[in-house]
Amino acid sequence: MKLIFATNNQNKVAEVKAALTYGLEIITLKEAGINIDIPEPHNTLEENAREKANVIYNLTNQNCFSEDTGLEVVALNGEPGVRSARYAGDNANNKNNIALLLQNMQNIKERNAQFKTVISLMLNDVEYQFTGVCTGKIIQEEIGEMGFGYDAIFVPDGAKKTFAEMSMEEKNKYSHRKKALAKLIDFLNKHNGKS
Repeated sequence: MKLIFATNNQNKVAEVKAALTYGLEIITLKEAGINIDIPEPHNTLEENAREKANVIYNLTNQNCFSEDTGLEVVALNGEPGVRSARYAGDNANNKNNIALLLQNMQNIKERNAQFKTVISLMLNDVEYQFTGVCTGKIIQEEIGEMGFGYDAIFVPDGAKKTFAEMSMEEKNKYSHRKKALAKLIDFLNKHNGKS
């Protein structure tokens, strides 16, 4: 089965392709000849994921999926959440976002947080959503060179290092994105009568 992955984020594409354990062919927007910035105007991950999938489905009339991911920090009332990629402003990069988050976490002992991914699948004109969560802690400073986003300051529960210190294979043992993707794949297996 072929699905267009409605994202321009090549890090997410690489992570999803590395997590695939099923005969699913992922077509990137670039490979599909689509060069647009998809809006993320909503206040929830669920609505943003739906928006992105709908935009690409309506544009191509092909089955596709999108995802939206946020880091939710308990002590910051769930921030940065849906604004994770734009936490320090619309033109912010990972470094800016991390710097602001660590600044806002100064002197806070409660470091619990979670990454949450919502995948929205458009399949034959019907939408399905799948959620994956990875709980963990925010550390005091950046450690590690791999990964992207907030990976350098997040240690998943049960691990001793940050996502940014892990290989893709290690990260996928804990990853919120992998968990959501596993639900998507399970659904597609059942949908195709393979379970």
